[in-house]
Amino acid sequence: MVSELLQKFIFLINILQGASESGLTFSEIGEKWKNKYGTDYSRRTFNNHREAIVEALGLEIECNRSTNRYFIRGIDNLSSADTTGWLIDTFTVRNLLSLSQERLSGRISVEEIPSGHRYLTTLMSAMTEDRKVRISYRKYASDHSQEYDLRPYALKEYSKRWYLIGYCEQREDLRVFGLDRVKSMEILEERFAMDESFSLEEFFATSFGIYKPIGKGKTIRFKTNQKNAQYLNDLPLHWSQKMVESDERTAIFEIFVCPDKNMYMELCKYGSMLEVISPEEVRQEMARLTEEVSKIYNNPDKL
Repeated sequence: MVSELLQKFIFLINILQGASESGLTFSEIGEKWKNKYGTDYSRRTFNNHREAIVEALGLEIECNRSTNRYFIRGIDNLSSADTTGWLIDTFTVRNLLSLSQERLSGRISVEEIPSGHRYLTTLMSAMTEDRKVRISYRKYASDHSQEYDLRPYALKEYSKRWYLIGYCEQREDLRVFGLDRVKSMEILEERFAMDESFSLEEFFATSFGIYKPIGKGKTIRFKTNQKNAQYLNDLPLHWSQKMVESDERTAIFEIFVCPDKNMYMELCKYGSMLEVISPEEVRQEMARLTEEVSKIYNNPDKL
């Protein structure tokens, strides 16, 4: 029921997005609705949907009283990086894929996020009510699970996995937990006061991926060829990335991060197409990792 209603919200947002800020009259909206769902769209239902969309997605369907046309201000500026934009894109694509399943069978392939979904609803409910959760959690390097009482602050998707960012009462600190390593979860009766100073963007500002930043960030400078530079311009390695030099053959970029395992894995992925220039300790660590890979291929028993 909730999924069906949300799909109707997304449909309403999409048709208004298509009309941009010139908007649609109620009659035009009703006609599109009937073509989609086969039923009349009453003004009362429309107004109920408008109120629900504001509450659920933070988007206000406004009416230009001089033209009696409905529109969503700034709808063209939404991007997938925004929560609302991401939600709209996700449900829109999912709905289109569902409708096209038979007609385009075997012609569309999407990546699947294999784990963690079963706890998303529970966590969102707990976060909405500011209730603590108790989880049983097993790290990859451990044979045993441990119980933690958490204040769930935020959720983040990264590299096909979902993560919970929460204040751990046992550790007395903010920690990051992979949902695929959660063995059980329950919502506790006890409520908590959300730390108003917490910002998910600031928390991960110098993180490369999902690790909690440790220490101060560093400016990492690296060089790549022009072909790969075009790819990196379209899909930056990090939000802080910027091109600082460029010629006919190569381009030099900078990012400001706390070097961690995720960063080294990502940079190594580019092989000979990317060279770290500075700082020297990061360059040396890249050289060490590259040498370790070479040893494995020269000595198969090394791994």
